[in-house]
Amino acid sequence: MNVRSHWYEEFEVGATHRVGERLITLEDHLAFCQLVGYRVPLFLDEEAGKQTDYGGMICPSHLIMSFSTSMTGALFSQSIRGLVALEGARFLQPVRPGDTIRTEVEIIAKRPTSRPGLGLVTFRDHVYNQHGQEAFRNDKIALIATAPAP
Repeated sequence: MNVRSHWYEEFEVGATHRVGERLITLEDHLAFCQLVGYRVPLFLDEEAGKQTDYGGMICPSHLIMSFSTSMTGALFSQSIRGLVALEGARFLQPVRPGDTIRTEVEIIAKRPTSRPGLGLVTFRDHVYNQHGQEAFRNDKIALIATAPAP
């Protein structure tokens, strides 16, 4: 997917940008759990997961957030100056190793700041599974630069 970086003035409230998709392999899943030190049976053992309401092993929430965030980066790779806040994160469906997630970013608000050349943009990340079900939603408020003068 070819997504280009946008400047503050290019983001339009109401617009949606499809930014990527990724298959979550078992290897990705286990490497993430190892990296961050998760030792939760629900994340590591299919049989333990079957004893829960999920009926099997699921991916940790932070794996979903991390993979989704990496997909959104191209949208503002040149213009982001900082992440100000994360709000309203909701995990709506379990994601499992072997699922493919895709992320769409909706622009829900923007406003200039008192600092010249910078504005605040609120991005709503929608993460869907391969069945089109929304699995995760999260609002990110970011400090975004305006386009450089020609």
